[in-house]
Amino acid sequence: MSLRRKEKALGWGIVSIYLFYTAIFWGYPFIWMFILAFTKWNFFGKPRFTGFNNFIKLFQDPVFWEVFLNTLRFMLYFLPMVFFGAMLFALALNKMKYFKSFVALSFLVANISSGVAYSIIFQNIFSDIGPINRFLYDHFGVTIPWFSSPSLAMLTIAIMVTWKFVGYYGLILYSGLQAIPKSLYEAAELDGATRWVKFWKITLPLINPAVVTVLILSINLSFGIFTEPYMITGGGPMNKTLTFMMYMYNTAFRRINPSYATALAIVTALINFGIILLVRRTVEKEVSIV
Repeated sequence: MSLRRKEKALGWGIVSIYLFYTAIFWGYPFIWMFILAFTKWNFFGKPRFTGFNNFIKLFQDPVFWEVFLNTLRFMLYFLPMVFFGAMLFALALNKMKYFKSFVALSFLVANISSGVAYSIIFQNIFSDIGPINRFLYDHFGVTIPWFSSPSLAMLTIAIMVTWKFVGYYGLILYSGLQAIPKSLYEAAELDGATRWVKFWKITLPLINPAVVTVLILSINLSFGIFTEPYMITGGGPMNKTLTFMMYMYNTAFRRINPSYATALAIVTALINFGIILLVRRTVEKEVSIV
């Protein structure tokens, strides 16, 4: 019994460090978040209880719905581009025999690059006098307003973010490809299956966990994007690149209304969770490799 007490004391002593850290850096902010969501506070004085006023005001806010549509539009651009790009990268990497590690690390350089740095680079590339517009003007006599057009600005940002994450998501899909036994492909070839049939009947179903992971990460990124639109467009033109994170930042620190920003954060998280839950219900399948 004495030894058991000592083991319990040692266990609680070790765990207490993590519990103390969690209580300070997770528990306290979580409680303070709910206090702010149902009160009115401007960084000074005491919070004044207002009930559900912040949430009622939120759903009556036209800017909130505009930001919501901007996020859906970004997802409409970003998800197909990054998924198909990552899939092509994973399939190509799976076929390579030489320099596989070098190619994988080369694509990962984009993922670990500074968001501020590569935003400035792409801003110069897509500018009115950048190399892309110079090429288009010299050969076709036209230029494209990549960031100044309300209909093109979000697409251009989606292209930038795709460049950053296509290698990272491709490695996730590549790990799923590596887990598929080669014997399945050999058996399919004996039955006369084509490459297209093998991809649809073997590859895609068996990498379903990796596909779901990529989709979830992409959706989370869509709701949390901040650096690229903030650095390049500032939410413009005409609020067409304004994102949830930018709206929260502007509301909390420029309009000095952290209570409303907190309510916005809670609703954004719930929408994000709802979309992820819907994707998992429709796409996720149980995979068993025998």
